[in-house]
Amino acid sequence: MANLDPDLLQALREAAMAAADDGVEFYVNSGWRSPAYQNELLREAVSKYGSEEEAARWVATADTSAHVSGNAVDIGSSDATAWLSEHGAKYGLCQIYSNEPWHYELRPQAIDHGCPPMYADPTHDPRMRQRSALSVDPVPTS
Repeated sequence: MANLDPDLLQALREAAMAAADDGVEFYVNSGWRSPAYQNELLREAVSKYGSEEEAARWVATADTSAHVSGNAVDIGSSDATAWLSEHGAKYGLCQIYSNEPWHYELRPQAIDHGCPPMYADPTHDPRMRQRSALSVDPVPTS
């Protein structure tokens, strides 16, 4: 869990202990990612889905990924994601994208107000509206 935001890590630990009391075990499949690894995942997604536009529904650029900044985790096991879906807001842990039930980020305001509405997928998230890391920068003329 290296390089995760300390508040996110604390919320995960608290939620995992409560889930364990309910017989549910958490697995973090992915936490912090290096920019190089995030770009590799994006290249693989472009290959899998056939275009940058479709890949963007599943994988962010290194510049926009909450994983690269240490602010997101992907939770494994359907039991854990179901538990978080029901109880995560108590810890500030919210599912962000409807198409990614495993992706959680810390939203401290959720403790008092519940999780915000989910985006359909990352392409609807205003934080993702930067150019793709795969785009080639034009050669400057001067």
